Amino acid sequence: MSTRDPIEAMAETRHEFGEHGGVNMSIEASTTFTVMRADTMPELFKGNKAVRDGCFLYSRHFNPTVYSLGLQLAAMEGAEAAYCTASGMGAISSVLMQLCDAGDHIVASNTIYGGTYALLHDFLPRKCGITTSFVDSSDLAAVEAAITERTRVIYVESIANPTLRVADIQGLARIAAAHGAQLVVDNTFSPLLISPLALGADVVVHSMTKFINGASDVVAGAVCGRNELIQGLMDLHTGPLMLLGPTMDPVVAAHIALRVPHLALRMAEHGRRALDLAERLQARGLTVCYPGLPTHPDHALIQRLRCDAYGYGGVLTLDLGTEARADALMDLLQNRHRFGYMAVSLGFFDTLMSCSGSSTSSEMDEADKAAAGISPGLVRISVGYTGSAEQRWAQMAAALDDLDEVAA
Repeated sequence: MSTRDPIEAMAETRHEFGEHGGVNMSIEASTTFTVMRADTMPELFKGNKAVRDGCFLYSRHFNPTVYSLGLQLAAMEGAEAAYCTASGMGAISSVLMQLCDAGDHIVASNTIYGGTYALLHDFLPRKCGITTSFVDSSDLAAVEAAITERTRVIYVESIANPTLRVADIQGLARIAAAHGAQLVVDNTFSPLLISPLALGADVVVHSMTKFINGASDVVAGAVCGRNELIQGLMDLHTGPLMLLGPTMDPVVAAHIALRVPHLALRMAEHGRRALDLAERLQARGLTVCYPGLPTHPDHALIQRLRCDAYGYGGVLTLDLGTEARADALMDLLQNRHRFGYMAVSLGFFDTLMSCSGSSTSSEMDEADKAAAGISPGLVRISVGYTGSAEQRWAQMAAALDDLDEVAA
């Protein structure tokens, strides 16, 4: 198991005080920034001066509040640098367009978030001439066999959405390095729990809308990696973050910065509650998938990869077999027993649940869903921490009893 604790690394970063000595950093609301000498501005546009010189140019390029949040994310992921975006998809699409040119190729896991699948399967080939081969990323031989001379990126999720398969980051990193490709890992499901860069990945992306923010009130993303990558993303001539404009608002950055310090507490409790629920569901004889269960196919792998202070993640799945049965259970859980809410997304303090095949994986066709192991009745449950564990289990058990009565 991993011995690196990201929270300790974050604690060693410099604290950013507010403009007037406040314990929280100030929100820099300016869109543009003054210079003290006229000859400084041409140097900024030439790239000869940068944030490291204390010079900011324009908030679509770098903003001090957003930049400060990026420093927190870089410390958390053990990266040289990081920058934050307006959404997780803004982070993912910008990184892939930075690392790939027209005619290049990506090897991606066949079980990823539906929006990312649509980007790789439909958008990038049509608009950019970048193609993707989708493979079972748990089969390292299949990953290597899919690589071509134009492969620039291997793309996986640390814990896959929604199948919860765990990526062998170390094995994938060796393959990427051997073929001159970059390993990009979406770590949305497992911040703090897994540290992909320490395991050999080149780039980490996040949808900070989820666990990192934790309140389901802002949409946000982040890219973590080498200084060269971040500077390239912000290049005035070719940088996707600069030119496509997925810019994070500084007010959003300030909100998230206040929540990052208690991310460790939240992740630990999400994980504790999810493991408890998964064990009880499995004991009842249901088809439950959770990396913390010894029956999970990647249980031994996640034991090797994870930082054990944060459990096994806050998401589990329950396979009800059919979409109708899945919908019936979710309806009972929300509307009769108040267990949680039928909603997409995850990482909220209350429990959120959705039928993945007809929602967040609906961009995939039936054959691709079947190949990825996404059944019509697969319910993804992002386990919250409101109420007591006993109260929530009583609500779940009652809903399951009701469902059994209806089926009988």
